[in-house]
Amino acid sequence: MKVFKSIIVFIFFWYSQNAVAQSSIENFLKPSDTLNKKRLKTLVISEAAIGTAALVGLNQSWYADYPRSDFHFINDNAEWLQMDKLGHVFSSYHLGSYGADALKWSGASRKSQLIYGSTLGLAFLTAVEVFDGYSANWGASMGDVAANVAGTALYVSQELLWKEQRIVPKFSFHTTPYASARPEVLGSSIPEQILKDYNGQTYWLSANIHSFAKSSVIPKWLNVAIGYGAEGMITANDEFINTIFLPESKRYRQFYLSLDLDLTKIETKSHFVKTLLTVFNSIKIPAPTFEIKGSGGTKFHLLYF
Repeated sequence: MKVFKSIIVFIFFWYSQNAVAQSSIENFLKPSDTLNKKRLKTLVISEAAIGTAALVGLNQSWYADYPRSDFHFINDNAEWLQMDKLGHVFSSYHLGSYGADALKWSGASRKSQLIYGSTLGLAFLTAVEVFDGYSANWGASMGDVAANVAGTALYVSQELLWKEQRIVPKFSFHTTPYASARPEVLGSSIPEQILKDYNGQTYWLSANIHSFAKSSVIPKWLNVAIGYGAEGMITANDEFINTIFLPESKRYRQFYLSLDLDLTKIETKSHFVKTLLTVFNSIKIPAPTFEIKGSGGTKFHLLYF
């Protein structure tokens, strides 16, 4: 599943880019006021090396055991009720956000941050898409490409319009009984299920209320979030009847409305804490949530994960 690869790459990139920072903490993490050529050179070399290593590793671990083919496209837009596409939006946005933040840390201009930093996710995920295109078991997907572009555009457009990120894609997860039906596809352990079981994933757009009403007394950290999920999926499409859960559970979409926190709005002088808050701000905080089921009906969750 392509979103599985995207999220792995997303996590790998962040930890790799921040591994050096752990030893120097505050001084190292403090962004430079002017262009620091040493930092910029280190950053470019590091990202090039990490990106190359990630692609080589991905090729060996994911593609090497499967037959190659001529480059080709597939249409997988109907699969998994588009949950995988939202995974691409999420990964592209946050990889680009971290790329822009890394250039900001080096003291690069805002223009460079937008052109070279925010497109990091798009560039890398496009390379992964090329790998898919040459694999007989998969194929390049224009839907994936469009989702990657959408994630990058969401970041860039907000920077151009507001010079801040008011709306942030977020992720949450809860376990479901569907994984036990096909553990080889949906995951046999909780870490695998977080990445593979689309039934338990929810993707959110979390908007900071104060950013849209700066003169109000609304807390700066308070967000409202709309979410999308899906349930009843044993396979990518409906080619196999879900005999395990029918008639109780059929494939359907889910829409959510909830409260959330913008962790980046928590005031702190520590650059290390700011970095941690920025990373964890990609995760939706469990909160009271109102759900509208695509199969009909509504439900209120006192605490939704």
